[in-house]
Amino acid sequence: MRFALSPEQTGFGASINALLSDVDVDAAARAWAAGEPGPGLKIWRGLAELGVTALAVPERFDGLAATPVDVVVAFEQLGYHAIPGPWVDTVAVLPALLDDEVLAGVAAGETLASIVFAPHVPFALDAEVAHARILVDGNVLHAFEPSRSLSSVDPVRRLSEVTTGEQMGPAHDVASAFESGVLATAAQLLGAGRWLLDTSVAYAKQRKQYGKEIGQYQAVKHLLADVATRLEFARPLLHAAAVTMAPRDVSAAKVAAGQAAYLAARTGLQVHGAIGYTAEYPLGLRLTKVRALVAAWGTAAWHRGRVLGR
Repeated sequence: MRFALSPEQTGFGASINALLSDVDVDAAARAWAAGEPGPGLKIWRGLAELGVTALAVPERFDGLAATPVDVVVAFEQLGYHAIPGPWVDTVAVLPALLDDEVLAGVAAGETLASIVFAPHVPFALDAEVAHARILVDGNVLHAFEPSRSLSSVDPVRRLSEVTTGEQMGPAHDVASAFESGVLATAAQLLGAGRWLLDTSVAYAKQRKQYGKEIGQYQAVKHLLADVATRLEFARPLLHAAAVTMAPRDVSAAKVAAGQAAYLAARTGLQVHGAIGYTAEYPLGLRLTKVRALVAAWGTAAWHRGRVLGR
């Protein structure tokens, strides 16, 4: 089977990339980490105008009822630009959990969600800015209140423990919601890996050592080629999983995208050297994002086990 994105899907991804390239996402991410969500929410509204927040929402709630492939296209761009906020919870997961008017607010970009999905998502993400706070307990949904704040390897991901509240009723489709969360996270990882590769290649073309650009050295070329190969192998797995939505396919995509992004992060540090460790340099935002997302919505070990049928 030959799979290729349609011109409309390619154009949609390009539109998201163009919008995010024109705003200071890194500054918004740093503000979000400091507890100032204003700039990040402004970007959220801009993406809502493009239809990103409406992708998985049914048409009866003013959504686009898009396919999982469309969602993957969007989330790869969100990962590339390291957008702050509970995007997976709100855009990918909530529309599968609920069949409710609250989804109209999601489609309009006015409602943000924070979802606890034990055991793989035990803590709430960005609960302080969320309007819909939902804890999944089997097939039953509960409201929750955030309690103790927790530290994260990625300071932009603001986590908290929760106190379970009143029962909200049965979930619409728990299995689909979980697979959607995993798939969107895998797409973010692939996007982050692409940014790390692009940035490392650009840096290798300008940094000089012993009178020549380091990108001319064979050893550096091999490092970057290995990253490019891993990313290209991960992409068809991601797209195939979006087509089938089969649990084993989704897990395979998550593992492959996580491995590729992690290699891109390690290689990016090697290529950049000491500057890559500085807090002010944008590389750090992606390094911590990758490390956090590799374990989000199920660890690599758990997903490998599911691929192997354990």
